This record gives sequence, C-alpha cells and structure tokens, in this order.
Amino acid sequence: MDFFILAMLFAVGVNALRFVAQRKRIALLGSYLGNYQIEKLMETLTAGYLRALGEEDDVRRDQIWQILATSEASLSQQFNAFVVDFAKVAPAQALISRLAFPIPYADQLFPQSSFDARKLFAIHGKGLAAAAQNTRQQTPRDKAFMMMAELFLMQHSCHWFCKSKPVASARLILRHQTPYEQVVQSVAPATRQAYQALTGA
Repeated sequence: MDFFILAMLFAVGVNALRFVAQRKRIALLGSYLGNYQIEKLMETLTAGYLRALGEEDDVRRDQIWQILATSEASLSQQFNAFVVDFAKVAPAQALISRLAFPIPYADQLFPQSSFDARKLFAIHGKGLAAAAQNTRQQTPRDKAFMMMAELFLMQHSCHWFCKSKPVASARLILRHQTPYEQVVQSVAPATRQAYQALTGA
C-alpha cells in the first residue's frame, strides 16, 4: 500500500513540475512572439490560400495571389525579426529535449539529448524567407503549399519548445489535419536538411 501511495505522490510531483516548466516556457516564448503579428498573419494566409484555390475566375484569383504575397513578405520579415530577438535568450533557456517523453527539465538534466531553439527558429526564418521570395520559382499554388508546410513546421517547433514533440505533433493533426511526417517531407529540401540535422528527427 505504501508503495502505491509513494508512486501516486511521485506522479503528482512530476506532473506539477512539468506544468511549472511548461508555463515558464510558454511565458518566455510569448514574451517575444507577443511583439509581432505572426499568428494573425498565418491565419490570414491560411484563409487566403483556401479562397484563392477555390476561386474559378482567373483574374480574381491572380488578384488574391498578389494580395497574399504582401502578407507572406510581412510574415517572413516579422518572423526573422523575432529570430533576432530570440537569439538574446540565454543558452540554457533555449534548449529543447529530444526525449520522447515530456520529463520536467529534461533539457537541463540531459543536455546531450537537447538542441538549441534559437538555431531551430533561425532555420524556420530562412525557410519562410525563401518561400515568400519564391526562390524555387514555383507556381502560386505550389508556392502556397510550400509556405503552409514551412508555417506548420515552424508552429510545431513552437509547441515542441513549450511542451514536447508528441504534444506538438498531436496539435498539428488536431488543428491542421496533417501528420508531422508529412509536413517535414513537404518543406523545402534546404529546410528539411537543416531541420533534421539539428533535431535528429
């Protein structure tokens, strides 16, 4: 009986520590992202892409793509400004654990199994900039799909930083009905290569 009581107390303690750690990370990331309109621009682009893809009139569709290009550039600029700001975070606060289980303070307990969120966000910044500038010379439709993949993976990284990779992947399916593996395969090759090299994913 004593064993089960101790086990329950241990589980409660671990959950409490995990909650505290997650709240600190959410507050830290929010203190930087709050200076920008990245999430709002992402919502604008998502709705705009759906509208453009469903528009049958060629002239009207081209007009929508042109309007969206402005939002793409703005989002890219704002996210890269965020990257510069977030680079000021102390190294110990920027670690993300690779462990499959959300262990409280795993990034500090097992630093060898962690990677730097500042470097990860910089990778996303480059990917979003390349997509917005259409460096691959894609059609508006393909450019939209590329941008969405880059945005989804960036969002996944934010959730991974705040909580854990399993939680981030679950939210990706819940919010966008898209598996994590599919998103990784859909971003630009340069993004995918740098991302996998850093995260080990």
